Amino acid sequence: MKRRQMKKHVLTILDQHNIDIIHTELSEFPLKDLVNPLFTALCSTSEVVRWNAVVVFGKVVPGIAQDNMESARVIMRRFLWTLNDESGGIGWGSPEAMAEIMAMHNGLADEYLHMLISYTREDGPELFQDGNYLELPMLQRGVLWGIGRLCHVKPEMMRERGIEDDISNYLGSEDGVVRGLAVWCLTALKSTKTMSKVLELSGNNDEITLFVDGTLHTFTTGQLVQRYNEAVAQGVDSNAV
Repeated sequence: MKRRQMKKHVLTILDQHNIDIIHTELSEFPLKDLVNPLFTALCSTSEVVRWNAVVVFGKVVPGIAQDNMESARVIMRRFLWTLNDESGGIGWGSPEAMAEIMAMHNGLADEYLHMLISYTREDGPELFQDGNYLELPMLQRGVLWGIGRLCHVKPEMMRERGIEDDISNYLGSEDGVVRGLAVWCLTALKSTKTMSKVLELSGNNDEITLFVDGTLHTFTTGQLVQRYNEAVAQGVDSNAV
């Protein structure tokens, strides 16, 4: 199958609502042949196609890593390049895909989690210039979804990285979706450090659509604050939305 035909076929497969069927149909192709079509899918105008591409990346890249870790690293570096100003691109979907891959592969998480977190941080003093803060709210949404995904899957690892302080900075964002995503992240961590700032959003009616477990869910920020309160009060794992 020619490259253009392959790309079109993969996009058609991704435009479905059953992720199990998608995985089954894509299993016909070598994993490496899916990478470029999946990058294209991250820029699709279809929300379904974009999110399914994120999920499939979480299976494809760990599968590649199993046989060739360096090839998986090349893909992760490609995500990083799309978020680099020098690339000339914007990086739509890259933080989400990186996070999904790291959620499914511990080795890649160990190597690249610090880079995802760096997109929430400003540069420090000269000897500690590890920040790559993204100012565009649309990209901040992607980073926070990725951070939240990992907070739900690897909460202890995220706490060890001091992510709570980074997330709390977004609670005052002018973007309603960014604020809601920050609450969702802190819910997974059952964080009480920033409780007062979270509670200030209790009456907020801004709507946020979350993609979790293959499904899009719509909540108001106030509803997410209520779920945060319940998670903190009960002290139970919050692996679901």
